[in-house]
Amino acid sequence: MEWLMGLPAGHVTAVPGLSRTAQLKALGNGVVPQQATTALTHLVALAARGDGTSGVAA
Repeated sequence: MEWLMGLPAGHVTAVPGLSRTAQLKALGNGVVPQQATTALTHLVALAARGDGTSGVAA
C-alpha cells in the first residue's frame, strides 16, 4: 500500500510488531509526500510575495 502514497516499500509494512490494522491506520492517517511538497511550495511562494494576499479572488 505504501507505493500508492509514493513511499518506499516496507516504510510502514516492514515495521516489526505492527499489526495489519495498525499499519493501515498509520498509512490512512499519513500525508502523501507529493501533496505536502505541493502545499509547502505554494505557501512559501505566498510568503515570499509578502503582500498579505492569498492569491485567491474574493
